[in-house]
Amino acid sequence: MNEIKLHDTVALTENIKITQFMTDKEIILPRGQVGTVVEIYDQGKAFEVEFANKNGQTYALISLELEKLILLHIDCSNLTF
Repeated sequence: MNEIKLHDTVALTENIKITQFMTDKEIILPRGQVGTVVEIYDQGKAFEVEFANKNGQTYALISLELEKLILLHIDCSNLTF
């Protein structure tokens, strides 16, 4: 099993109802929504995950248990710049 580390890209394994960052508007983050790990708690049993829009603005920052996340891997071997 792969260990989730700081700055890893993760996706939600279920829908999560939250209060949107900075607006207090209730939203649902859908299963599969991608975020970035910004803090690790309880020796890797929970994580603070940031969700940002395409402009890099944070719209959600929430703590989630390991069971609600899946680690994503990006294969950079075929990328060209």
